[in-house]
Amino acid sequence: MGKVRVRFAPSPTGPLHLGGVRTALYDYLFAKNQGGEFVLRIEDTDTARYVEGAEDYIEEALEWCGIVPDESPKKGGRFAPYRQSERRDIYDRYTAQILKTDYAYIAFDTPEELDAIRAEFEANGEVFSYDNKTRNRLRNSVALSEEEVQKLLDEKTPYVVRFKMPVDRTLNLQDIIRGNSSVNTNTLDDKVLVKNDGMPTYHFANIIDDHEMEISHVIRGEEWLPSLGLHTLLYEAMGWEAPQFAHLSLILKPDVSTLINKDNIDSITKSFAEEFVLKNSQFSFDESAELIKSFFAEVKSPRFKSMLGENDKDNPLTASVKQFLKKGLSGKLSKRDGDKFGFPVFPLDFKDPATGAVSKGYRENGYLPDAFINMVALLGWTPSDDKEILSLEEMGKEFDLHKVHKAGARFSKEKSEWFNHQYIQMKSDDELLQLLKNTDIDLSGVSDEKLVKIIGLMKERATFPKDIYENGKFFFKAPVSYDEKASKKAWNEETSAVLGELSENLTATEFSSEILKQAVHDFAENKGLGMGKVMMPLRLALVGELKGPDVPDIMELIGKEETISRINNAINNFK
Repeated sequence: MGKVRVRFAPSPTGPLHLGGVRTALYDYLFAKNQGGEFVLRIEDTDTARYVEGAEDYIEEALEWCGIVPDESPKKGGRFAPYRQSERRDIYDRYTAQILKTDYAYIAFDTPEELDAIRAEFEANGEVFSYDNKTRNRLRNSVALSEEEVQKLLDEKTPYVVRFKMPVDRTLNLQDIIRGNSSVNTNTLDDKVLVKNDGMPTYHFANIIDDHEMEISHVIRGEEWLPSLGLHTLLYEAMGWEAPQFAHLSLILKPDVSTLINKDNIDSITKSFAEEFVLKNSQFSFDESAELIKSFFAEVKSPRFKSMLGENDKDNPLTASVKQFLKKGLSGKLSKRDGDKFGFPVFPLDFKDPATGAVSKGYRENGYLPDAFINMVALLGWTPSDDKEILSLEEMGKEFDLHKVHKAGARFSKEKSEWFNHQYIQMKSDDELLQLLKNTDIDLSGVSDEKLVKIIGLMKERATFPKDIYENGKFFFKAPVSYDEKASKKAWNEETSAVLGELSENLTATEFSSEILKQAVHDFAENKGLGMGKVMMPLRLALVGELKGPDVPDIMELIGKEETISRINNAINNFK
């Protein structure tokens, strides 16, 4: 085998999905592992679905992920151009070539004619397919005489080029991940290779480009498995050696039982009910939402799945809701899942140019690129020794397509957050300072020195950079209220007097953590009080809750004046 060359070939029809990122990542890792080359190619022949800005989004997303191509539209390379829309002359040449073989023909059928034939088949309880059983009765160069075909061409009648599927051949297909399989050509239709505007479809263009760019391995999603027979025959038709194929499993929807809780059940129910009523307008929103919520209330119960089972006694609404939920809670991960359950499915924020709607990305949600890529890599691949934390370089050294799973990989919001937490912990306090400054939190007036100290105290509890601020707001602002449960636990009729006396003692105390710790200890001991009787209400006064790092550390960072002020505020509050 020659040099390994792989390609990631997305269509600029929208933002890059989690599954697309994984495909690009596996391409990249395989190339690195084999000392090969990774190519980014933009397949923009679907002009009807083209989305402005999508190509730039794809390139920016890959750059953020650290998945840097060796060749691309921006970087160039020896096989440029890397946009299909700029390769028309290449496709025209190969279209002429395949039409000289017995593997392709031209078809003049109009959409209206095909619709009429489809209706005719449906009336007879059959499904129409343009294939080796029907092509001889349709308007194409197989069924028509040479004179009839030439007349239509002279009249400039629009036509498409179709693949001529061989009759009754068994194709033996190989896949690195899934092993060997076979398909009979009688089950395959005559796919369109070139549209009536002269542009090739994905099937033909990607075969040509992969050959021209010397691609050795095609790594793609399992949705392309049904096309493997056609693509193998296209290589045969052109007289080219086919690359090796590897089809990746789906990324599946998360386990709903890990996502629904008492805090979000109403919002998730609303989202599901709105979608359900949109598809089933005969039912009212309120009744639908009530029923959906009753199912979600049992989501953590072992009997949840059995509750969605069919029952002859179900009324129409119940039967429809069950069917809707079973479909909506299983299968491939989608953008709608992220919208419903509150997690991103795209690497970066994406603003739809048509609607202005913004879909949240991992970057803007506070995920670190290394954590995101580590999480994505393990959605379908297991490194040696079941390691979970690996750098991009480490992944490249041990990535093996033979160890990629055949079964679908279930996405987990909880696990994605776990990865980010791990990577936050690995960052230095100075690195986290920069990440915190890159958020939209107003940190003006707070010195870098103080922020670094706060980070050191709070990062252990942080999953995202913003958590350092959110969990440690008491470092920046005095509490305006006090947790009711904590107040009952920490404050009694003697507490105000105790803290009042402590406050007076602190006016003459040096405000360093170690000295403050000893001072509070000595105060409690002299008063004959346990440390909890002093530390708990002191923490409540400073934080507003019974949480946070060591109290002396908090006192040192907010300073003497602020500490005494907060103690006095608490005393006044509990009078």
